[in-house]
Amino acid sequence: MRFVVATPLSIKEGADIIRKGGLVAFPTETVYGLGADALNPEASARIFKAKNRPEFDPLIVHIAGLSSLEKLCLSVDERAKRLINKFWPGPLTLVLPKSEIVPDIVTAGLPTVAIRMPAHPIALELIKEAGVPIAAPSANPFGYISPTTAWHVREQLGERVDLILDDGRCTVGVESTIIKLAEGAILLRPGGVTIEEIEEVIGRVEIPSNNLTKLEAPGQLQRHYSPMTPLKILGDKSSKIQSKIPRGKRVGLLAFTPPKADPSRQAYAMVEVLTPSGDLKEAALNLFSCLYRLDKAGLDIIHVEPLLEVGLGMAIMDRLKRAAGNCKL
Repeated sequence: MRFVVATPLSIKEGADIIRKGGLVAFPTETVYGLGADALNPEASARIFKAKNRPEFDPLIVHIAGLSSLEKLCLSVDERAKRLINKFWPGPLTLVLPKSEIVPDIVTAGLPTVAIRMPAHPIALELIKEAGVPIAAPSANPFGYISPTTAWHVREQLGERVDLILDDGRCTVGVESTIIKLAEGAILLRPGGVTIEEIEEVIGRVEIPSNNLTKLEAPGQLQRHYSPMTPLKILGDKSSKIQSKIPRGKRVGLLAFTPPKADPSRQAYAMVEVLTPSGDLKEAALNLFSCLYRLDKAGLDIIHVEPLLEVGLGMAIMDRLKRAAGNCKL
């Protein structure tokens, strides 16, 4: 494994590794991705092995130009074109009918493929230099906290990656929004583009229940993005339900804004604040880094204050609910 600052020379090195079937971790605006040649099934299989990722969980294919979209998809309807014009490059993934050149391992055997164009100069340059679309889930062990710095990748995956390109911290901090365009538009995962923004462009978007029989996109498992430390979401603020800190336990708190003076808060062994200013974009940016620090602090449990599920709050709470899973503590 080589860990290097992203430069024109190291990007060329990464592109060469991709073409030869290797794995490169690289920055996007959302999180760091673990990339391989999306048209090479053996290379894509290395992603699943490195992450210990089940092969029923499809990958997102990253492109740097619309000419690639035409090769990867059988059709791109008018709604998709409007969304592309508005949000690409950016944190929006579209699920569209796939062409035969996309290997089944990338799509988990589905007749559709998830595609996005990242809004990060390093990611775009790597894809262009490689000359192939790049399949890239988050560069972390499957189900764990997503990496928003190259150092997260190094600590979590280490020697499983051929090259890690470091370009500092990601600027969005949560993964892309995933929209499936079939007869209607369906939200498969909330993310960096809000559902309100999408509905302004194409009208109503359906939000399905969580009772899934088959995954159609990444990030749909009930437990995901999880720290090793158990995580519990506290009661809704409006009802003023407070969860008592278990006696003799080291408990951390993930707070949306700085806690007000409250004797009960002083019992927490560690407090991480998502946004001193109360800004949802800042909260999304800080989410995984805050969780990562809490997870490394030797705590027995992490308490989380909930957010309103509007705008980016929907994406943040989606990650936190999946991180908590069915925690009963």
